[in-house]
Amino acid sequence: MSTPTPPTPLPDVEVSAGSAAGVPVAVLTRTAGDGPAQIGPGGDELSPAWAEAVGLAGKSGEVHRGPVDAAVRWAVGVGPGEPKHWRGAGAALARAVNALLETRPDAGDAVQVELPDDVDAEQAAWFATGLRLGGYRFRVTGDDPAPRLRSVRFVVSERDRRDRIAAAVKRAGVLAAATALTRDLANAPSNVKDPAWLAKTAVKALGKPKGLTARVHDEKWLAEHGFGGVLAVGAGSSRPPRLVHLTWSPPNAVGPHIGLVGKGITFDTGGISIKPNEGMHLMRTDMAGGAAVLAAVGAIARLGLPVRVTALVPCAENHVSGSSYRPGDIVRHYGGKTTEITNTDAEGRVVLADALTYAHQDLGVDLLVDVATLTGAMKVSLGTRIGGLFTDDDALADRIAAASTTAGEALWRMPLLDHLAAEVHSDVADVRQCPPGPGAITAALFLREFTGGLPWAHLDIAGPARADRGYADVVPGATGFAARTLVEFVSSYAS
Repeated sequence: MSTPTPPTPLPDVEVSAGSAAGVPVAVLTRTAGDGPAQIGPGGDELSPAWAEAVGLAGKSGEVHRGPVDAAVRWAVGVGPGEPKHWRGAGAALARAVNALLETRPDAGDAVQVELPDDVDAEQAAWFATGLRLGGYRFRVTGDDPAPRLRSVRFVVSERDRRDRIAAAVKRAGVLAAATALTRDLANAPSNVKDPAWLAKTAVKALGKPKGLTARVHDEKWLAEHGFGGVLAVGAGSSRPPRLVHLTWSPPNAVGPHIGLVGKGITFDTGGISIKPNEGMHLMRTDMAGGAAVLAAVGAIARLGLPVRVTALVPCAENHVSGSSYRPGDIVRHYGGKTTEITNTDAEGRVVLADALTYAHQDLGVDLLVDVATLTGAMKVSLGTRIGGLFTDDDALADRIAAASTTAGEALWRMPLLDHLAAEVHSDVADVRQCPPGPGAITAALFLREFTGGLPWAHLDIAGPARADRGYADVVPGATGFAARTLVEFVSSYAS
């Protein structure tokens, strides 16, 4: 089986006491009310006449080439300096450098920036995140790749501040790598990415940090143990399903044992309830929730967070054939509960039901969070930049919302409407797959039936998991959404 061309490595970001000779300089600029943009250290060569000529305003994401023959190669706007502005500034600079290298490969693939004295560790970390992710690119090609931004140096003179910034930038690098891995897995084409490839590749990418164990269960194991939902969804494909099981067991763990579950549908035709052709090609990213879970656990292990985590990603390809599951079928899930199938294109909840039950019934988790590109209805409700958060537990909702804010990934809490709960039950099975009513809410109510009464949250990321245009540190294609949120959520229990 062929393998796609690896994405370009993320730029390295280092923090240093001094500048490096011959490395292009980027100067930070900021908005300043109604006055001219404020120009940061190193910008002495940026004269008022030049600033007026290029329309320098200091807005976030504004990038200008420096004056001809000046040491300053770039002027980069950070706007008012909120986290999203720093992230956007870093991303814009990375894209500008990469665009220049497309036409001038000798222009230099390194940049250095002297950080103003009032830039704190959090702002520097967000700037580094934008630099690392803004120039991300996944492209399968026979051409030799053009050079890309390779390294960035943050110059910070004062030692204590430099140490704080270096630590924050290093941690941000682990989270950016998790986002990038999520993108890599989700962007991989589905002629390569079957369930076995996804499981094997993800486990290999995570490496072997001490305390992290990984197991991949094949279709025979799934059949022996009664994972009827995963087997039903995968039955129509010649490429059988898998279940990825990760366990992070640090010494002296604190807090609850957290169960993370991610949807791993490697391609979704809709099955017999087949999708229209338009947009079907995007279904290679229908395992973005599973990818986020896998990448997040790898980051949690690399950071050494003292919280026990179990992660499950059921992987299947929802295809059309004589062996596909059908509307009207009754599927028996792991644990024995049965589901009346009404729409084979609502397959994500069918595989998640098995994994959620296994997590609480056999693996001893204390709370559950599932992540999935689950419903088109979620995109209708919140658009393509905000994920939906469903939970009955206010404290859990607050914790996840805080984590998403820290991660720079927007979530909006959605209601679990009690008057719709009765609609989940079926006359011919225990539950029905697609109850009537608002689709994202009823899908969440269906999943709740498989959580064993544990504290549970469901993240429907159908909108923000993919992007058709860039914004901030997001690029077109898979976005890597939710990986950082999951890491920050687990991290919130570490202290």
